[in-house]
Amino acid sequence: MKILAMYLPQFHEIEENNRWWGKGYTEWTAVKNAQKYFSAHMQPRVPLNDNYYDLSDRSGSVWKWQADLAREYGVYGFCIYHYWFKTGSQLLEKPMEILLRHPEIDLNYCICWANETWKRTWYSVKREILKKQEYGDRSEWENHFNYLLQFFKDPRYIKIDNKPVVNIYHSYEIPHLKEMRDVWDELARQSGFAGIYLVVGNTGAIQRETRIDAIDAYYNYEPGNTSKHIMSRMDRTFRKIRHGVKKYGMRLIKRKKAPCPDAATTYYKYTTLLTSYNSKKCYLGTFSAYDDTPRRQYKGAIIKSTPDEFYSNLMEIKTTLHALNRDDDFVYITAWNEWGEGAYLEPDTMNQYKYLEAIKKAVRD
Repeated sequence: MKILAMYLPQFHEIEENNRWWGKGYTEWTAVKNAQKYFSAHMQPRVPLNDNYYDLSDRSGSVWKWQADLAREYGVYGFCIYHYWFKTGSQLLEKPMEILLRHPEIDLNYCICWANETWKRTWYSVKREILKKQEYGDRSEWENHFNYLLQFFKDPRYIKIDNKPVVNIYHSYEIPHLKEMRDVWDELARQSGFAGIYLVVGNTGAIQRETRIDAIDAYYNYEPGNTSKHIMSRMDRTFRKIRHGVKKYGMRLIKRKKAPCPDAATTYYKYTTLLTSYNSKKCYLGTFSAYDDTPRRQYKGAIIKSTPDEFYSNLMEIKTTLHALNRDDDFVYITAWNEWGEGAYLEPDTMNQYKYLEAIKKAVRD
């Protein structure tokens, strides 16, 4: 199996975040300001050796460190979040552009278009739209493709049958998905490719993509996919109760007694159940852990795990894929570096390299 780790590029300062969240805001701001809401709450998280890196470093040294680390521990590549709203309007694009300028960095990668309207929902503030997602018509689709083409031409960019892999988080929100895909296929063929390979997310959203003539496959984004669609009614009810108890306890900030925690094993047992949908392949996914209280404070969700549980789940996924003769499948991991949601593989002071070691062992066993 080929481990694809979801990759968040929000570890550098941008003008928009400065305006929305305060001068100097990056993902590290939320991580450093995290609160410990009860005695067993593992916050704040601290990267090993205080490695609060800056992805705007043009030397590529951060990318090289991450690429070397990923390769050493069996991570096949990164699936990098891409934020395109309309022509001339992007967010967090600089890190991937820096990576492109350093072909000496040995890293497989592809994009995941995180096509969501940005809203002010973090830190318990009042909801408001910060940046609206727009899709446009053919001219917009052409401009978007032409921007991405420079990455598609990169030998490191992940392709299937000479088709650049493009992931879309919430494809069902795109009104003219089939028409856009046809344009991208046409432009890809003109550029020497066989088309694009479009993979869309099975996420925690209510809707799933049903326009199967417009896509090639799905990827299972965890834990959202399991939580919303796969988990049994009983486990889903218990999860809601546990989350309600945690939320109430954290709101009161009772530090002496920890509310009942969610266990990742409750979610892990479902991650191998959706291998196809609507006759299309579903690339399996899993996650290291989850805790978004740094962003959402007491309203956040917490799903605890251990490296051993994570390893066991990877082995279950590997066994499932082998039984399906799909040993070379991608497996999408949440995430390489979503520190603000407690979902990361990078070494920290608590587990050090143990989650990466679990991947290395599972991939190479």
